[in-house]
Amino acid sequence: QVQFVESGGGLVQAGGSLRLSCAATGIRFSINNMAWYRQAPGKQRELVAHISTTGSTDYVSSVRGRFTISRDNAKNTVYLQMNSLKPEDTAVYYCNLRVGPDNWGQGTQVTVSS
Repeated sequence: QVQFVESGGGLVQAGGSLRLSCAATGIRFSINNMAWYRQAPGKQRELVAHISTTGSTDYVSSVRGRFTISRDNAKNTVYLQMNSLKPEDTAVYYCNLRVGPDNWGQGTQVTVSS
């Protein structure tokens, strides 16, 4: 059974940092491109960052230079280091496959106060 379990969210002041983690089970993690998504209140879910099987990364323009995605294939875990957080980063953050995301987890809430 495919499952994604996100953790590491919280309440932080603007300019602060958080590190999100996501443990994946039920997939061959090392052969899948992975991604972080987020959904803010009243908005559609958006792709924030993705990482390929070879470690290449890309980011939505609003987070480029502030967020860093990484992966540990030995732990079936993908991370999102978020620095210089802004109030507009407030959202529920999810990890999933880069292509054909499904079986969404509960996500982890990130709230950035001004």
